[in-house]
This record gives sequence, structure tokens and C-alpha cells, in this order.
Amino acid sequence: MWKEFKEFAIKGNAIDLAVGVIIGAAFTGIINSLVKDIIMPPLSLLMGGLDFSNKFMILRAAKDGSMNFNTPADAAKAGAITLNYGNFITLAINFLIVAGAVFLIVRAINRLKQPKHAEPIIKDCPACAMTIPIKATRCPHCTTEFAGQTGA
Repeated sequence: MWKEFKEFAIKGNAIDLAVGVIIGAAFTGIINSLVKDIIMPPLSLLMGGLDFSNKFMILRAAKDGSMNFNTPADAAKAGAITLNYGNFITLAINFLIVAGAVFLIVRAINRLKQPKHAEPIIKDCPACAMTIPIKATRCPHCTTEFAGQTGA
């Protein structure tokens, strides 16, 4: 069992996955900062000072009956039950930015890869210029024979 585990852990896929998770964790911090510190302030300014992170709806009042709170944390501290839709909006924006960034990275990597050229499967007959299979030894159109040739 230990041997199988070592083979699994040393395989390229497991190591690639581990590296991906580590980079993803670091990338998450960067994206969270990008959304919170760079994107949300101008968006909030355009929306008239709207701060999505503190948007919530009270579903059940606090234990003392109060319903006026500035933040979801204040409401939770008082014992109120809230629906924190502002946090959801912020996380949805986070997701869209992460998805867009991953798309751009994958697209750039795919452009760097050398395209694989497929082996030709057809050739032109030198006598009649008709297209024929690459492995043909005789042209089906003009019956020219290609002595000893198996390729183009």
C-alpha cells in the first residue's frame, strides 16, 4: 500500500495538482485584494457610495427586538438572523474576476504551445495533379504508377 501511495504522490499529475492548489491559494489573496481594494471602491463611488459588503436583510430581529444595525456583524452579535446578500455580490464579483484571469492565463499558455502539425494524408499525382491518398502506389485517375513510393 505504501508503494502505491508513493507512486501516486510522485506522479506528475499529483505534483501538478499540489502546485496548482498552492498557487491558487496565493492567487485568491491577490484577487480578494483586487476586488476589495481596487474594483469595489470605484464601483461604490459610481453607485453613490454603495458598499456591497455591508448590505444585508434582517430575517429575524435581535433578542432585544432591535432591527437597526450598521453591519451584518453587529446584527449577528445582537442575535439577529440576517441574509447577507452584499457579501454574495462581492463573492460573485470575485468569482468573475478569478474566472476571467484563469481564462486569460490558459489562453496565453495555449498560444505559447507549439501547434502540432498533422502528418499529411493526401498528395497530388505528379502526372495529372489530382489529389490522391498519401499511401497510394497508383493514381486512380490517370493510372500512373509510383514505383517504390509509399509517401509524398
